[in-house]
Amino acid sequence: MSPQEFRQFGHRTVDWIADYWERLESLPVAPEVAPGQVRGLLPRHPPEHGEPFEALLHDLDGIVVPGLLHWQHPRFLGYFPANTSGPAVLADLLSAGLGVQGMTWSTSPACTELEQHVLDWLVEILGLPDRFRSDGSGGGVIQDTASSALLVALVSALHRAGKGMVRREGTGGRRFGLYVTGETHSSAVKAAIIAGLGEQSVRQVRTDPATLALDVSHLRTLVMRDVADGVTPLLAVATVGTTSTTAVDPVAAIGEVCRRHGIWLHVDAAYAGVAAVCPELRWLNEGVAEHADSYCTNPHKWLLTTFDCDAFWVADRAWLTEAMTILPEYLRNAATESGLVTDYRNWQVPLGRRFRALKLWAVIRWYGVEGLRRHIRQGIGLAAELAEWIRADERFELAAPHPLSLVCFRLRTPPDADPDTANLRLLERVNASGTTFLTHSRIHDRVVLRIAVGGTFTQRHHVEQAWQCLAQEASRILRSTPA
Repeated sequence: MSPQEFRQFGHRTVDWIADYWERLESLPVAPEVAPGQVRGLLPRHPPEHGEPFEALLHDLDGIVVPGLLHWQHPRFLGYFPANTSGPAVLADLLSAGLGVQGMTWSTSPACTELEQHVLDWLVEILGLPDRFRSDGSGGGVIQDTASSALLVALVSALHRAGKGMVRREGTGGRRFGLYVTGETHSSAVKAAIIAGLGEQSVRQVRTDPATLALDVSHLRTLVMRDVADGVTPLLAVATVGTTSTTAVDPVAAIGEVCRRHGIWLHVDAAYAGVAAVCPELRWLNEGVAEHADSYCTNPHKWLLTTFDCDAFWVADRAWLTEAMTILPEYLRNAATESGLVTDYRNWQVPLGRRFRALKLWAVIRWYGVEGLRRHIRQGIGLAAELAEWIRADERFELAAPHPLSLVCFRLRTPPDADPDTANLRLLERVNASGTTFLTHSRIHDRVVLRIAVGGTFTQRHHVEQAWQCLAQEASRILRSTPA
């Protein structure tokens, strides 16, 4: 493709994206396809000769779009949002066009230094501790997801606990304990498996029945039990905004236990952390400055930055880089040898890395801090209004606190009816309607429905339309449910 052809079809592609955004509201949120249906529309063999780009755009409309769950749809309210936005998409295009491989400072100095600077901006924007800044003992890096951030934190914790021996010799039969709750993201268990510690290392800490936050007294009990059994308490995960309900673990109290026993404290604020852009929500950071060894949040969830973009910080980067650094001869260079630069390949699992900082830089510059605050506040305000509609409707009940933009609720059913079955039927009917998309979870082993507000294009009337659909389907189900 020549530069001239690229210009021609680049314009066509940007127009296609803009048209897609404009027509999103008219599309069904969820696809009506059976497994294998999309593949059945694709040629069995690849083309022998090149095809015009128009053919790809044609098949995008005819094959791909009808088979998508439209995450940017204004009535996509099921999972936490995966925000995208104009400036982020354009910056991602610039990143692809530049084709930078930013594994070391020397392979693209601007790639590394812009990332450091933007993450320092984010420390300021979110009110995070200065020790996370790149000019202190710690620093930040953009990972792909919070799952990778947790894995890197675990490797760093192992390095610190083993005083460097685990890197050279492995665990050597030593047993370690990881402390999570039933509300902690599943990536914690996966990280334990990948790191070779196994599921047996994971300790399940109880949660408070009312708040669903980690029970610190039970954490103390589990840690003391491990110490008595010769198990090394290694890492605790405190979640700020759990996936099921947005519960907020008591970071400060957890941190006190971690400090007493030398436990690495990782704060997973993947969803909720970016909300601290609003000064009135800085309570989400309580305990982070004093206790967190590592912390992550996802601008790609709720801060208008196209996936993937997880912001991950450590308080002391030495444990991270000592654990992760491998320097083959072909990567040796004068800048690295000088010790004056950051090589981000030592801050992540893969060697290569894209220029992700461009899209975060573009988003912050386009919206400004006040624009980002406005987006967060709108989502929280719409969720609060939705919660009032649910509270006022005797057919429903709220199932959990809703401090941010997620509302958990359930349909009330007659005493002889199975509430779980009724709520899952309601979910199925709403999603099949094509007008909205919700998800479910379980609280105290009871099915609850989740509405997560915060999409880039979601406005009040979209939430109202989703609520109307939900109410209509609930009436139908209750009429068909035996009293």
